Amino acid sequence: MTTDVADRRTGILARIERTGNQLPDPVFIFVWLIGLLVVVSVIAAAVGLAAVHPVTDEQVDALSLLSGVNLRRLLTEMPVTFTHFHPLGYALVVMLGAGVAERSGLLGTAMRAGVRNAPKLFLTPALVAIGLISNLAADAAYVVLIPLAGVVFAAAGRHPIAGIAATFAAVSGGYSANLLPGQIDALLFGITEAGADILDPTWQANIAGNWYLIMGMFVVYLPVIWYVTDRVLEPRLGPWTGGAVAGSDHPVDGPPTAIERKGLRRAGLSALAVVGLWVFLTIGPGTPLIDESARPELRLNPLYQSLVAAFFLLFLVGGWSYGVAAGTIKNHRDLVKMMTEAMADMGYYLVLAFAAAHFVSMFTWSNLGLIFAIDGAEFLRWTNLPGPALLGGLVVLTGIINLFIGSASAKWALLAPILVPMLMLLGISPETATAAYRVGDSATNIITPLMVYFPLILIFCQRWDKGFGLGSLTAAMVPYSLWLLITGVVMIAGWAAFDVPLGPGAIVEYVLE
Repeated sequence: MTTDVADRRTGILARIERTGNQLPDPVFIFVWLIGLLVVVSVIAAAVGLAAVHPVTDEQVDALSLLSGVNLRRLLTEMPVTFTHFHPLGYALVVMLGAGVAERSGLLGTAMRAGVRNAPKLFLTPALVAIGLISNLAADAAYVVLIPLAGVVFAAAGRHPIAGIAATFAAVSGGYSANLLPGQIDALLFGITEAGADILDPTWQANIAGNWYLIMGMFVVYLPVIWYVTDRVLEPRLGPWTGGAVAGSDHPVDGPPTAIERKGLRRAGLSALAVVGLWVFLTIGPGTPLIDESARPELRLNPLYQSLVAAFFLLFLVGGWSYGVAAGTIKNHRDLVKMMTEAMADMGYYLVLAFAAAHFVSMFTWSNLGLIFAIDGAEFLRWTNLPGPALLGGLVVLTGIINLFIGSASAKWALLAPILVPMLMLLGISPETATAAYRVGDSATNIITPLMVYFPLILIFCQRWDKGFGLGSLTAAMVPYSLWLLITGVVMIAGWAAFDVPLGPGAIVEYVLE
């Protein structure tokens, strides 16, 4: 079954593709922004740009990044600037464990087992649910679950591209929806903390700060993606007549073997042991993860901050247990090799983090972030827009920017130094700003060719339909993107309007002290 796509390579989709391809690598986007920032800081300092701090009532002056003080700081503190970049440590620690869970086969086997046990009647929601949860597995979901979804749909007599599209929408379009916080929470809240530091250096990141919201997104996004798949996309694709397998290079994966099931059981017991340890450390003698001396609303902060270590151990111990039982880890050298390979995969992120860390720090040194936040807050206060409207606008803005800059961390590193303190000045918490950003960031992932896995998804589709092109994939994903964006805006606006907590200890409002 083929599709004539010649007429789909023109129009707005083609223009978006050409424009996106002309953008430099995100690393060099930060390099150029640093150069622009230097020029702006010199001009701002020369014209005497300043603002009055709303808390201390002190005047905040713009500082030139070419001043002696800032040049000395740049050159002498370069290692510290890089290593103290908030999301760097969070991401590296979690990925040390996640790399073992992925390379040992735990994540792939768990997803395969979950999909194959799904009743055909509930095939779409089962795939979507697993796809939404699988962002805990990072890249594994793209390379394991999405192509497998096509096989499962075809075996059930349904169009395999519908299965691929539904799972792509869940894995990438619903990237922040989940039942548990994960790597993306640690990464984004690390950047949020850097932005909040501009106004409130005492604010500390809590990677569970959006936990309730992402569970709500899971509950809402699942039926939305289910509806678009079964009622919008699949009728448009038509019936599938190509059989259960599309060529010899696309074999049907069987159910987990006996040794893989043994590995899953061992991994499950190990996960329970890690959870039990954290419960003991929270309620056991001495309560190491509860600060009894802190104010009531801050007593659980040690627990929240320990979740990075918890996910590291959860992935590490679970992957190790699975690997030993399944035979993919034969000795401790295999374990170390997997962790080393996981860090090698983070090479590009390290380069990006180096550039982003200096941009964020230099933005802070210039005082421009604080001045823009103060003046921006005053302007927004003058417009008298309600908080829900502001947050809805932030969701849409993020979704548009996401069409041109695919990296979630890169975009948030650009936006957080301005948006987080600006919204704090308007009484909106950093957790709420982060929530609005992540809703918009994920919704348009699935319609931009600049998303790093977009070409790979196209290849998965072309295994089943040789004529399925870039425009075909984009057109298939647009309904998902629009529905996710609309429901995301409604959700974040409603969350703010009804002042629902975003997570444990995380409220919508922020009060300057």
